[in-house]
Amino acid sequence: MPGPGRHRLIQAQAAGGRARAAADLAALAGATALTSVVAPADPCATAQQVAQANGAELAACTLDGEDVTVAVAVPTRILGIPRRADAAARAGPINRCERGRAVDPARAGMTRGG
Repeated sequence: MPGPGRHRLIQAQAAGGRARAAADLAALAGATALTSVVAPADPCATAQQVAQANGAELAACTLDGEDVTVAVAVPTRILGIPRRADAAARAGPINRCERGRAVDPARAGMTRGG
């Protein structure tokens, strides 16, 4: 059975995982709302709803073309002290075209936040 120190570390890691998942889902939802032809919606409002549904608070939401970048915070308590786990994510088109050719995002200097 884990000791108290390990238990606290597990709590912190779990909160970080929840924050990363909430950020990923919120960014995906925002990008989907932004580019949807069938049901377009405000991407940041959609991201906020998804973040809240996953136990996170939306701290920031920015748009850059078809990319949506979000930052979220998940409240937690470690040793009885209120803390928060922060995470960020970006969602948008997979490929960008350069003169009619698809560009590999990794070689174009684009990376996933988080």
